[in-house]
Amino acid sequence: MQKDDFLSDEFLKQFKTGEELNNFLKQIQKRGIEKMLEGELDGHLGYEKYQTSDNPNTRNGYSNKKVRTSFGESEIQVPRDRDGSFNPMIVPKRDSMVDGIENVIVSLYAKGMSNSDIEEQIREYIILRCLPLPYPGLPKRYRPILWPGRTAL
Repeated sequence: MQKDDFLSDEFLKQFKTGEELNNFLKQIQKRGIEKMLEGELDGHLGYEKYQTSDNPNTRNGYSNKKVRTSFGESEIQVPRDRDGSFNPMIVPKRDSMVDGIENVIVSLYAKGMSNSDIEEQIREYIILRCLPLPYPGLPKRYRPILWPGRTAL
């Protein structure tokens, strides 16, 4: 599917009811939140999935969590770490609401998810509101994208 095809008339005609469209948006949101949580765990552990590391703390599967959003209730898989020190900022422990994040995720898909659009949204919503500058656990390859022009990260 091309970027322009995502919101084409043909694509949108496949939804016959508001419920079908809502379910589609709910799935986009679920997948987006889960991928963001994976990235957050990468930053927490200091290495990406399938990389080797000397860090004794490793990935330890997933736990299921029900979250409430403007699209209704969804069950997401939250990644875990072995020593239980991972505390996600996007969906905090013991919290069942995802405030505003669904709008960012739907926006990313609606914009066609070009790199510049994603970078802009991440800077605007996730990084500037959730993470201290600079976030020490964030893999170094993402730092120039999130904080351009800052060399001492």
